[in-house]
Amino acid sequence: MSSASAAPPDPRSTRRLALLAAGVLGAALVVVIVVATPWQVLPTPPGGRTPADPAAVFSADQIARAEAFAAALRPASLTSLLLGLLVSAALGLTRAGAAVARTLARPLGGGWVWQVLLGVVGIAVIGRLATLPLSVYGEVVRHRYGLSTRGWGLWARDVATSTAISAGLTAVGLLAVVALARRAPRTWWAWAGGGAAALVVVGSFLYPLVIEPAFNQFESMPASPLRTELLALAERSGTPVEDVLVADASRRTTALNAYVSGFGSTRRIVVYDTLLDRLPDEQIESIAAHELGHVANDDVLTGTLIGALGAGAGTALLGWLLTATPLLRRAGASGPGDGQVVGLLMLLLALGTLVSTPVQNLVSRHIEARADLHALDLTEDPESFTAVQRSLGTANLNDPDPPAAWHWFFGSHPTVPQRIAFAEDWAAVHGR
Repeated sequence: MSSASAAPPDPRSTRRLALLAAGVLGAALVVVIVVATPWQVLPTPPGGRTPADPAAVFSADQIARAEAFAAALRPASLTSLLLGLLVSAALGLTRAGAAVARTLARPLGGGWVWQVLLGVVGIAVIGRLATLPLSVYGEVVRHRYGLSTRGWGLWARDVATSTAISAGLTAVGLLAVVALARRAPRTWWAWAGGGAAALVVVGSFLYPLVIEPAFNQFESMPASPLRTELLALAERSGTPVEDVLVADASRRTTALNAYVSGFGSTRRIVVYDTLLDRLPDEQIESIAAHELGHVANDDVLTGTLIGALGAGAGTALLGWLLTATPLLRRAGASGPGDGQVVGLLMLLLALGTLVSTPVQNLVSRHIEARADLHALDLTEDPESFTAVQRSLGTANLNDPDPPAAWHWFFGSHPTVPQRIAFAEDWAAVHGR
């Protein structure tokens, strides 16, 4: 039984329309990023801005340890990224990806639905296995530096769980894309773009309820002065929360962290249990105040809007690319409605993620700076802010001065010296 769609290729006018839609949505995305990103959140203080100086923040031994940790992991991380792309290209730009889909679907009749679902899972597992030795090496390094507390059994479970969740969600999403391409061969990209944008929005709401519990267990923080103060802090921030939860992060790491997740009745402050024994309450409150800043400034909603526009633009661009006959022929697929197109689709998704990463991180660094401002304004305690940044940087082994190109591409937060310099600028602006 043939698994290829019998739909004719899109006419040139439809191809141009897909490219036009991608351009319009891309332009809207740029406008939203330019308008919504807080490019400068603090006036220049008297005497100018404080320079970020790692040597003024950390001891020489602390700097050497953090840099050694980064030097041990950075080549492996970059190699893993490149190897993953190479595997995706090998499966997406040759008939190998189509062969994987056909082979896995054959025992179940070889239909296009099974080609998509099992093809995505098979390709995802192949990619994960290709980079698994580098993941093992990374975990060995984290153990060596005392950052990971996971046994290898738990590590394997986490890898399997994350792979299964990622592959499952991708399989369902691509199944919808291929189904739309079969049903509406000329306008599928428009329907898929709307669906992708909606999925980003729904995912933002479901993530804390569905994904987070797959990796951590959460318990309400017992009644204590810290819990009372965190709830009061949320009220003062104008973003009340329903609960304060403690995550059992110590099963996996010694890293320190806290965050706010959920919306409305599901909003809660989540504190790693590693924080409770290692930091004083006022420093934990400073971290929570930063996270509440993301809620007060609607950063999740802004990120969701940016993600939805990006998903729509990317899907329209996909509609243009998947009318290129040479590209489809190389992948062994007859069109976007052919179940054997999954290898090519997954490659294009990987490339889209790679291209968008530095843009996302550029926006993220400025949003994080605004959340730092919120923490300082809310607590009026730059000393605790500075102290907790030192504690976080030391415990999490953050590189205090990463290479500029690396930080530009991969850095989602300002460096610890930059954040401490920002706190000093805040103090200067407010006459402290």
